[in-house]
Formats: sequence, C-alpha cells, structure tokens
Amino acid sequence: MLLVNVKKVLLIVGLSIGASISSAETAPEDPWEGYNRTMSSFNDTLDKYALKPLAEGYDYVTPSPVQRGVGNFFNNLGEVGNITNNLLQGKWDETAASTFRFLINSTAGFLGIFDVASEMGLKREPEDFGQTLGYWGVGSGPYLVLPFLGPSTVRDATGTAVDYFNYDPIELLDPTTNEYWSAKALEIVQIRSKLLSSERLIFGDRYSFIRDVYLQSRNAAIYDGEVGGQPAKVSNEEEGSWDEESDDSWGEDDSWGDDDSWGDESSWGDEEFGDEEAVN
Repeated sequence: MLLVNVKKVLLIVGLSIGASISSAETAPEDPWEGYNRTMSSFNDTLDKYALKPLAEGYDYVTPSPVQRGVGNFFNNLGEVGNITNNLLQGKWDETAASTFRFLINSTAGFLGIFDVASEMGLKREPEDFGQTLGYWGVGSGPYLVLPFLGPSTVRDATGTAVDYFNYDPIELLDPTTNEYWSAKALEIVQIRSKLLSSERLIFGDRYSFIRDVYLQSRNAAIYDGEVGGQPAKVSNEEEGSWDEESDDSWGEDDSWGDDDSWGDESSWGDEEFGDEEAVN
C-alpha cells in the first residue's frame, strides 16, 4: 500500500514537461492496452481512497518550510542514483555536479534538509537506470502499467527494479523495522502531496493522456530534451564524426562554458517535487 503510485508521482512531475512538448496523440506502442487500462483503474482507485487523502492531510497540517526540508532530504538521498547513472552514461560534468551536491548538502545542508548546493549554482541532474538503458540504445518496449507503481515500459520496469534494490539508501535499513516503513511512507506521501495541483492538467481520456505524457516525458529525459531524437550515446557519436569533418566545430564559445551544466536559477523548483525519479 505504501508503494501505491510512486510511478504516478513521477509521471505527474513530467506533466509540466509533457504539456510544453505536445498535447497531440503520439500513437505509442501499446499492445497490452486492455490489461493496462484495467491496472490503471485499479491503481487510481487505490490512490483515490488511500494515498491521495493521506497526501492532502499531510499538505494541510505540515508547514511549507518543513515540507521543503523533507523533500530536500529525499532529493539528497536520490543523488546516489544520480551519481551512478550519470557515471554509467559517461556524463562527467553531471556526475561531478551530483557528487558535489551530495557532499555539500549532506554536510553544510544538515543531511540534505537544506539545499545549499542549489544556492551555489549546482543544479540537480536526475537520472535513473531506465534512462541509462535508453542512453545505450535499449528500446523502451511496450507501454506497461505496473500494479501499485503505475505507468512504465518494459525497459523502465527493469530500470525501476535496479534502482530500487541498488541505489536507494533507504533500502539499507532493515525492511522489518518501523524506521524503514516510516521513511518509505513519508517519502511517498511527501512527493504525492506536491502533485495535488498538477492533476488539473489532465484532460480528455485520462488513460491516453497519462500514457502519452509519460512516454513523451521519458523520451525527453533520455534524449536530454530532444524528443523523438536519437539516444544521447548515438547523438554523441554522430557529433564526433562531424567534428572530424568540420574545422570550426570547436570554435563555439559555449562548447565548454555552458552555465546550464552547473547552475540554473530554476533549480529551486526541483525541490517542490522530490525526485524521482519522476507515479500514477
């Protein structure tokens, strides 16, 4: 029950991305639509009667600064996965940024409660293992709605399992203890509470809208914002061949000095959603 809609949480985080990408039909690969619609309805029912009421209560009684601190704390734990997956993708600047964020916020930020790194211009670089698989050219496979976890694909479901058992520091706790389940419950409820207002963005057929936005937002994440493009690894290789043919390919001033690789004023907005890792 405590795991209900974790993927839905991540999905609705992506609604703001999807809304700016396109609201048109994307005709995604969905050969299991019958099953997926049934499971989506099941998850929505659990959310309606369990998770959403808890999130609304949490949002009502918890002051915004406290909610922000809780979100920052879990974001900081998520940096472990960000570091690993950025490293696996060969994104050295992002790996360094995530590493410094974790070290700074874990110390000067009092275990991540305060996001000191963002004040210093180090923005979050969220990555998960599903994105890593996509980066290296692994296809998404069919769209798949998971019980309790919500929207996914065959590839992302595999990535979720790897992230859950390898990159989540909470998993270091004994799952038979109250501390473990309390931490899990707080993380999920806190993230869900930040998405209450986002649900109004859903229109038309709920299932189709959520499916299309999920797939678009995942493409945006894997392709670093270039929806429908080639995986980042392929694009990098193509750019390398172009560099060999073009004498002035290294002459652009922003090839090394892009401020966005380290800091962005919008990084403060990340804390409103908690990560990660993108729900139902």
